[in-house]
Amino acid sequence: MNAEKLKLIAKDLTKEYPRSPRETLGGFVLAARMLDKCRAELVGTAGEYHFNCPLDNQFLGFAGIDAEKFKTFVSTGATDAEVAVWIEQHSKVKKRSEIIVWNNKLRATRLCDLPSELQEYMEDYIPKFVPRNRPVYVWFDVYDLEEERI
Repeated sequence: MNAEKLKLIAKDLTKEYPRSPRETLGGFVLAARMLDKCRAELVGTAGEYHFNCPLDNQFLGFAGIDAEKFKTFVSTGATDAEVAVWIEQHSKVKKRSEIIVWNNKLRATRLCDLPSELQEYMEDYIPKFVPRNRPVYVWFDVYDLEEERI
């Protein structure tokens, strides 16, 4: 692990938020956010965020990328651009059109489209962590409202 290089680029998630799930890296939504959490976990600044969580697994599963191999590469201190290239090289999904369709599906996923156990979880989570009187139209809104991006 290149701890010095990694510390220079890792976010301190005890003081700031990871990127929005909407932001892309290597062409994929969720990947930039996952990278922020991975780096923070490696340097011990993840706070309450977790790398390789169910949200990250949405991306990892679709792309066919192993979480531990991703983490090992990130531990080298790779930049966003280097990680994007790595993702493109290691993703089983190569067609841009497939990635766009998947991205748009996730961007448009409503709470009622989620698995029932996640809907149940969100039913309690949203009143606790999303500002009052802020409507949640799609799943990604939960993250962006709670983390004060919208």
